[in-house]
Amino acid sequence: MCLAIPMQLIEITGEGLGKVNSGGVKTDVNIMMIPHARIGDYLIIHAGFGIEVLDKEEAEIRLDLFKELAAATAQEEEA
Repeated sequence: MCLAIPMQLIEITGEGLGKVNSGGVKTDVNIMMIPHARIGDYLIIHAGFGIEVLDKEEAEIRLDLFKELAAATAQEEEA
């Protein structure tokens, strides 16, 4: 199964390259497939590639779902 993560673009580091952040985790990504992405945009990142620009509201909904899943998983592991 593949998982794509919403992350915020915090820096454009070169042609088609950027740095993203999610929850304090920062990583370099390829943004060549979404050349219209701008600093502050939320991107869907999959395997190191930006594949879609999300609006802030949609990104926050998805990030909240990831938090809920992490909390549920942690509760199961404690039981």
